[in-house]
Amino acid sequence: MAELPPPLLPHTVRRFPADIAETDQIAAEVPVALVFNGISHAVMMATPQDLEAFALGFALSEGILDSVADCYGIEVQSSGDACEVQLDVSSRCFQRLKERRRSLAGRTGCGVCGIDSLSALDLEPTPMPPQAWAAQLQATTVLQALQAMPPLQVLNAACGSLHAAGWATPEGVLTDVLEDVGRHNALDKLLGQLAQAGRLGEPGFVVMSSRASYELVRKCARLNVAALATISAPTALAIRIANTAGLQLWGLCRDPRAVRYT
Repeated sequence: MAELPPPLLPHTVRRFPADIAETDQIAAEVPVALVFNGISHAVMMATPQDLEAFALGFALSEGILDSVADCYGIEVQSSGDACEVQLDVSSRCFQRLKERRRSLAGRTGCGVCGIDSLSALDLEPTPMPPQAWAAQLQATTVLQALQAMPPLQVLNAACGSLHAAGWATPEGVLTDVLEDVGRHNALDKLLGQLAQAGRLGEPGFVVMSSRASYELVRKCARLNVAALATISAPTALAIRIANTAGLQLWGLCRDPRAVRYT
């Protein structure tokens, strides 16, 4: 893998009211092109870290790939302040991608930039198979996982501007935390890391340091993640999609309070 730009950059700031000059750490945000079989499909603004996991998670959560086996290889290239991730994918998935190809310009606050028709939003997910453990998920378990996340948000502790997505066991034990300037990017990195390790089908749920927007729920539902819990509230569309998919959605998870919306 090519040497990537650093995820944090030093910057001189002045702190008030003492009016003291100090060096602060600022999050890097660079364009990352996702290229499938030589064809550029999307350019996302992202934190330049864990880009192989990001690309694989994006490909799976957006339905470009049906499984990890459809990805034959991933190569990350860096040139200055931009990165490119090249994925070698199966001819079946590539043909399907070409048939529904659209131009995307991703941003940290939006997961659907560039979609050229309402039908491309894919707002009617197929209901997920029920998972028995999820019916027993309690608020205390959800809060336990979210409370364990801040110490593992290493980059955010330094700069204060990154989202995090974490994976927790049904018992609320946090096993993975991935960070990015974009909440949907952080989720894709997490899903990609789980996929790389062959753990996507294991019981567990996602916790996030953000609101629950529609695209986060849609990504989780597409990969049969049974539950999603976020620190802030969900949108109405996120709730509707979670209901349709059979995904258990939690929001406003700030100890001692948590709200289950579906």
